[in-house]
Amino acid sequence: MIYLLHHTIDVVADKRPQSEAVRFRDEALTYADLVERSTQLARCLRAQGVRRNDRVGIYMHKCVESAIAIYGIMKSGATYVPLDPLAPSHRTLFVISDCSIRHIVTHKPKLPSLRTMFSEKAFSGSLIGIDGDADLSLENVAWREVFRESTGALDDVVITEQDLSYIMYTSGSTGDPKGIMHTHHSGLSYARWAADEYGLSPDDRLTNHAPLHFDLSTFDFFAGALAGSSTVIVPEEYMKFPADYSQLLADELISVFFTVPFALIQLLLRGALEQRDHSALRWVIFGGEPLSVKYLQSLMNAWPNAAFSNMYGPAETNGCTFYHVPRDFCTDSNHHLPIGRICRNMHGLIIDENDDPVPPCEIGELVIRSPTTMQGYWRRPELNLHAFLDREIHEGFCERYYRTGDMVQDSNDGNLRFIGRKDRQVKIRGYRIELDEIEAALVSHASVEEAAVYDVPDGDVGKKLEAAIIMTDDAGPELTPSAILLYLKQHVPAYAVPGQLYVRAAFPRTSSGKIDRRALRREQANLSSASVT
Repeated sequence: MIYLLHHTIDVVADKRPQSEAVRFRDEALTYADLVERSTQLARCLRAQGVRRNDRVGIYMHKCVESAIAIYGIMKSGATYVPLDPLAPSHRTLFVISDCSIRHIVTHKPKLPSLRTMFSEKAFSGSLIGIDGDADLSLENVAWREVFRESTGALDDVVITEQDLSYIMYTSGSTGDPKGIMHTHHSGLSYARWAADEYGLSPDDRLTNHAPLHFDLSTFDFFAGALAGSSTVIVPEEYMKFPADYSQLLADELISVFFTVPFALIQLLLRGALEQRDHSALRWVIFGGEPLSVKYLQSLMNAWPNAAFSNMYGPAETNGCTFYHVPRDFCTDSNHHLPIGRICRNMHGLIIDENDDPVPPCEIGELVIRSPTTMQGYWRRPELNLHAFLDREIHEGFCERYYRTGDMVQDSNDGNLRFIGRKDRQVKIRGYRIELDEIEAALVSHASVEEAAVYDVPDGDVGKKLEAAIIMTDDAGPELTPSAILLYLKQHVPAYAVPGQLYVRAAFPRTSSGKIDRRALRREQANLSSASVT
């Protein structure tokens, strides 16, 4: 019976011990290898004093040891906390302090960063994965010592499906990062749904595109392991070289590809797809941000044998809706892609500002009741009060929903349409404006690759809109900002047209690949100030 996330690899190892579990470059682990090494790590952590529900950090670049770390930490009874290996040291130190992390699983490439961090702030815990001569003045255990531990089962570790399995911190693009607490039950509930919905099997080869601190990674490691699939970890540098990335998909015979729209767009525009054999690809799943229909149509043409699916859901709920895109979806690039229907074993409502259900086809906030929902935010009681909605069904009995903050509309065909973020709805001169809809209209232009719209102060009269775009490589010189704004005026009301439009070569991004609009607003303000002076 699988009731804990790490049981998934044990079950596969019993049935097919030599099946490949994880691959990174030329290094691979079978399921038997993964079970043995994660058990050894769990024993090492227990010897270091780790106990049930302790938080253990994972601080490493992509490698096969990252999979060992995930399962080893959970086997020890602890909760794994992925630390962004590319984040500034002050942010990593914030997470370590906020989550009371006393043990970190890492590796040699992070030694310079560890030295920098712990010269800034003292750390009284231990490091797993660093040689003892690293001169860090900390207790270190090298990987070679970890793999000398016994591989026998840990019978003294008693945890239940209600215990925490991982805490995932948000990107922190606004304010301090907050930790999202998931239990073994919520993680497994999502894995079971995903493995069933996409028909995952031992024959499938998945990509681990997302870093561990990004919730998409749970699909690759947990749903993949539940089905006995093989997961190919994509090296970080491949994100910058789309042609190499597309070659990796071909060489590794990837059959299920779950990624973000930004990566798909880069593959389409710069990945030389026409020169690759991707005939093994059967599912292309995307989520995290809306994908423009114009790019989706081109991708569907490039990969005619693959099915496409738009999976929606904040990290707090994992996935909660899905839309399997029909081949004849739409030829109109201005059409909006639905986020689809509520997943099985979940329930959603669309509510108004008074928390009452809206009439049919009206816009409101989506709230979700689901076994995949987080337990709450780590040490954020004030956030938890606002994050959940308790609806009384009978006297003394309530149903708990998570407030997604996403504004949606139920279409006549039963599919939900994403309108925009509740916190990205602005009011300009009395008009309510959805910034996401303006961005979608801009990207519908054939020569606009990406767009970001944001509001800025407008003296004493309130706020005004600005926008920034990235043009496609083949955009001609005649496509000036004025020409793009003229196009936009044909698709949105006049009051929703930004007063300024900037053309950029690139956008600042969070570590998960999303546009960092807060940083973009700041950069553009600095550029504007510099040009004035």
